[in-house]
Amino acid sequence: MTDPQLFSPDGRPRARFLGIAPPGEPGPWNAITDVPGVEVGYRTVISGDGPLKVGEGPARTGVTAILPRGRAGVGRPCAAGWYSLNGNGEMTGTAWIDEVGQLSMPITISNTHAIGPCHAGVVDWIARTHPRLAREWLLPVCAETWDGYLNDINGGHITADMVAETLDTARTWPLLEGSVGGGTGMNCYGFKGGSGTASRRVPFGPDTYTVGVFVQANFGARHELTIAGRRVGAELDTANPQETSPWPGDTVAPGGAGSVIVIVATDAPVDALQCKAMARRVPFGLARTGTTGSLFSGDLFLAFSTAADRPSDTGFPRGEPTPDDLVTTTRLPWNRMDAVYAAVVEAVEESVLNALIVNADMTGRDGHHSPALPHDRLREVLSGK
Repeated sequence: MTDPQLFSPDGRPRARFLGIAPPGEPGPWNAITDVPGVEVGYRTVISGDGPLKVGEGPARTGVTAILPRGRAGVGRPCAAGWYSLNGNGEMTGTAWIDEVGQLSMPITISNTHAIGPCHAGVVDWIARTHPRLAREWLLPVCAETWDGYLNDINGGHITADMVAETLDTARTWPLLEGSVGGGTGMNCYGFKGGSGTASRRVPFGPDTYTVGVFVQANFGARHELTIAGRRVGAELDTANPQETSPWPGDTVAPGGAGSVIVIVATDAPVDALQCKAMARRVPFGLARTGTTGSLFSGDLFLAFSTAADRPSDTGFPRGEPTPDDLVTTTRLPWNRMDAVYAAVVEAVEESVLNALIVNADMTGRDGHHSPALPHDRLREVLSGK
C-alpha cells in the first residue's frame, strides 16, 4: 500500500512527494478524515465535449459531502463557528450557527448554482435516514464555488437525488484530491484546482488532538502563486485559463476571481467562540500560497469540533425542565490555543497545494482549457534552475 501522506489513493503524488512539506506533524492520512468520526463522500460529473448546450453540457462538476459525526451522528451537535473573508459567495445555515454556536447537519460543497439541489438533497436524505430529525426544521450547510469556466453551470447537472447518493457513500478514508467532487470544475492560481485536504497533530499534555482541513480551491491569480515561500507563478509559463473570457462576448474575468471554501475539523475540546477564532486563522494559510483576497472571490470558512458528543439541546423541549437538562462542557484554555491556530494555518496551506498538485489538465465547455500545475517545472523553479 502506498504512503497516503505522499500519494493520493489513486497513486498520484501529493505535495510531500515533491518535497513540499509545510511545518507541523500530519495525521496518518494527512486528511480531514484523520479527525475521528468525520466522513466524506464525493460525486463527480464529467460528460460531454465541445460547444456549450445548456442542459446537455459539457459538464465538469460534482458535489462533496462532509459529515462531522458520520452518518450515524447526524443531529448530534458539534461546537462550530464560521468566518467570511469576502462575501461574494454562499454558505447556508450560518445564521443558525451564529445563534447557537452549533452544527448538527451535513455539509455539502458544489457549484454556485447547485446550492438549491444540495439543500433539497440533504433534507430529503435526512427525512429518509433520520426521520425523527425531519419532523422539526433542517438547516444544512451548503457552500459553493463557481465552475462556469469549464462547466455547463446552468445545466442542472447536480440533482437532489445525486446529493443524497453522495451522503450515502460518505465514509472515513484517505481522500482523493484534485478534480473530484465539488472541486471537479474549479481553477486555482490559473491552474487546475479543486479539492484538497491535510491534517495536523496537536499535543496537549498526555493527549494529542487532530486538526483536519478540507478546501475547495477556486481562487488566486497566476502571478500570486507562492509555494514554499517562493513566488513561482510568473516562472511557470503555462497559459492562464482565465485569460479567455468565461462567457463569449463578456469581459475577461479578473485574475483571482473564483472562490474558496475551507472546512476545519478538530477533536480538540473547543467551544463555539474558539471555533470561530480557528476559522479566522484560515486566511493566513491561504496567504502563504500567495492570494491577496480578490473582491470576486467568495472566501468562506467553517470550523467545528467533534468533542463533547451529546444530544441536541436546540430542538423542541419535552416535559418540565430538570437539573439533568443542564449542559456542562470542557474546553481548552484560551492561552493554549496558539498550537491549534498554527495547525489550522499549516494544514490550510498544504491542502491548497494538494488540490493543485494532485491534478491533471482539463478541457471543458467551448474548448476552455485548464492546465495542471507542471510538477517537473515546479521542481526546477524551487531548486533555482
